[in-house]
Amino acid sequence: MAPSASDYQAMSDVKLVIAVSRYDQSALAQVYERHGGAVFGLALRMLRDRTLAEDVVQTVFMKFWDQPDRFDPDRGTLRSFLLANAHGRTVDLLRAETSRRQREEKADARNPEPEYDLEREVVDLTNAERVREALDGLMENERRAIELAYFSGRTYQEVALVLDEPEGTVKSRIRSGLKKMRVALVDAGMEAP
Repeated sequence: MAPSASDYQAMSDVKLVIAVSRYDQSALAQVYERHGGAVFGLALRMLRDRTLAEDVVQTVFMKFWDQPDRFDPDRGTLRSFLLANAHGRTVDLLRAETSRRQREEKADARNPEPEYDLEREVVDLTNAERVREALDGLMENERRAIELAYFSGRTYQEVALVLDEPEGTVKSRIRSGLKKMRVALVDAGMEAP
């Protein structure tokens, strides 16, 4: 007959470890109930991140489930064993995070982002406005075809489907509209591509 919940509650930690070594999930659940809060509290204090602390708890208890025989009652209590494992795992995470941060800082130092260029942004905005004005100066059917092809990222076939026009007609409208835009942009002082 399997032990009841109250039987597990009455078991010593050593007996629970023996039951866990026999793959008794209820015994593991009792160990978690007794010591999971302490393991979580330690990990949370060290990491200051609830999600990472929960990961540490899961790792510690999965490792205990896989290798319960690593616990030696002659060397200390089950709680101290679990806390030592949690501490080790937490330190590993902190070291990995520190190492990752240092790598990112080195990479940033080697490849600094270009400084903010207000003049370049003003030129880009001005050019964008000129393109919009040139586009607005087209006939509706040319403008719509160009918007679908270039601003919506559609293929000529997809533009033809959306506009319910033959593909050749769509291509001609786009070509014609782009030529007109080029002239308008050159007239507005932009260099021709």
